[in-house]
Amino acid sequence: MSQGVLLHIEDSHVVMDNGILQVKLSNPDGIVTEIKYNGIDNLLDGLDEEVNRGYWDLVWSEAGSTGTTGTFDVIKGTSFRVIVESEEQLEISFTRLWDPSLQGKQVSLNIDKRFIMLRNSSGFYTYAIYEHLKEWPPFNLPQTRIVFKLRKDKFHYMAVADNRQRYMPLPDDRLPERGEPLATPEAVLLVNPVETEFKGEVDDKYQYSCENKDLRVHGWICKDPTVGFWQITPSNEFRSGGLSKQNLTSHVGPYNLAMFLSAHYAGEDLVLKLKPNEPWKKVFGPVFMYLNSVSDENDPLHLWEDAKNQMMTEVESWPYNFPASEDFPHADQRGRVTGRLQIKDRYLSDQYISASYAYVGLAPPGDVGSWQRECKGYQFWATADADGYFSIDNIRCGSYNLYAWVPGVIGDYQKDVFITITAGCDIDLGGLVFEPPRDGPTLWEIGIPDRSAAEFYIPDPDPKYINKLYVNHPDRFRQYGLWERYANLYPDKDLVYTVGVSDYRKDWFFAQVTRKLSDDTYQGTTWQIKFELDLVDTNGSYTLRLALATAHMSELQVRVNDPKTSPPLFSTGVIGHDNTIARHGIHGLYRLYNVVVPFSQLVDGNNTIFLTQTMASGDAPALQGIMYDYIRFEGPSSSNSKKQTGFV
Repeated sequence: MSQGVLLHIEDSHVVMDNGILQVKLSNPDGIVTEIKYNGIDNLLDGLDEEVNRGYWDLVWSEAGSTGTTGTFDVIKGTSFRVIVESEEQLEISFTRLWDPSLQGKQVSLNIDKRFIMLRNSSGFYTYAIYEHLKEWPPFNLPQTRIVFKLRKDKFHYMAVADNRQRYMPLPDDRLPERGEPLATPEAVLLVNPVETEFKGEVDDKYQYSCENKDLRVHGWICKDPTVGFWQITPSNEFRSGGLSKQNLTSHVGPYNLAMFLSAHYAGEDLVLKLKPNEPWKKVFGPVFMYLNSVSDENDPLHLWEDAKNQMMTEVESWPYNFPASEDFPHADQRGRVTGRLQIKDRYLSDQYISASYAYVGLAPPGDVGSWQRECKGYQFWATADADGYFSIDNIRCGSYNLYAWVPGVIGDYQKDVFITITAGCDIDLGGLVFEPPRDGPTLWEIGIPDRSAAEFYIPDPDPKYINKLYVNHPDRFRQYGLWERYANLYPDKDLVYTVGVSDYRKDWFFAQVTRKLSDDTYQGTTWQIKFELDLVDTNGSYTLRLALATAHMSELQVRVNDPKTSPPLFSTGVIGHDNTIARHGIHGLYRLYNVVVPFSQLVDGNNTIFLTQTMASGDAPALQGIMYDYIRFEGPSSSNSKKQTGFV
């Protein structure tokens, strides 16, 4: 019979032991200091201080402050408790209670970190309950996460996805004597690495970012002995920003992260900001730290396949039935919402169109599309089938709005009534109809409305700045320094796109960036879209729809047929702190602008729309700019346009 779970309590540590692995934590801090498994005395970096090995941390700032930085705080408990102790299960708690005498020096939160070990389980779980009482001082919380720092002499192979895995450089290679710093602190050119195979490559942790919807398992493989260390996140409900929010994964260190709340690829919009007299409580996790091994004759990459299988097991087991906290509801304390989403667009079809593979979710009440900026509560998402039918399961009790967006369709759907979830409820919403923005027939369009700029032209990187993983890879955009390629392609004049002649896959650069001048200053850029109108329709206005995939310290101005018009026909104002260009992303926050173009500004024959990104004066002007998702030009909704008929 297998060993039950044992708890060993020492002077300044506690050890969880189920015979497969032993996990040692400092007491009462609750820092993971040692993980013993498969003959390795410690998978974590035993040469570093105990506090830097396996820990929960956060970044906080005073209420009213701006930006995405603050005070870094490794969360150390002040008291230790045993919550559950049996042969089948162990759950222990390390709590830190808010001490009013530390106001201004410590975030006003009660934090309860939990660690769980089960019998016959090759790993351990961790979750935490953060609670802020309304009478306590408010604060901002830009980030919270879990960090594990593994042994650099053991873990050299990293896997984030089937097509995103590789041998990684050593942390030593990033030091000044071996690496050359580039435009951002995270990016280093490896000029004299310990292992010569990495020479000439760029290392940057943001090249391994991943969208929440795809970020279920990632980690590291050791070849001697063959051992895998994996972080499995079985649900997105406790992550901020929805399915498309991007987060860090694993990177050189070797580090393994579980990101719950961050401003990456979004900026200050995703900083959690508590108001005076606002209570808040949230459970982050549980996540599963999974360990696996194979006999030496097997391919170590079997460990990745096994980790993916374990991930599916964890996902199917969600919500777990073993966490002991009353703040984590089990399956019978949750509810379900089902329905069907269809699209009504009279210029595409007389019939409703199925919202195929729509992302449909419940998130805290807000405005249309507010889920992508939401970071205080929980979100529950599902992907509809080809006919638009969806089922959102295991929803915590509470009040929500239902939101959706559909690949291939611009705009956001929101059901205009609150949905209240109670324990055991099963709510069928029936048929829902999404009417995306539309005023007239499509005269022309550029791109695909999928909230990403991936379909546009992404250049080859400068040969000096290669990450070998992304050569001949679908994620070409993850290479370093692509913003500098614009001036190589357009040395004298900015991009001109001719409707009906140009191909957006080849002729529309993926980002409208700034231009570097000979004196090392930067200036904004003006792109042109040239198109023909045989005869201007004077029965109404035209509409230009600009869907942006991201923006960073930018202002987009629109002019028609006269590049000098002042003021412009339209301006976004200054928008965005997504920092997507610098961080090798292909989208950040989605923004949709609908620009009315009076017919009087258009002429029979040739017309030109001028799109000017004016901003080029920040701390890093090379990294300012926007990415387009999709552009559409619609004619007036006039009598000769196709009208709504026969809707059922």
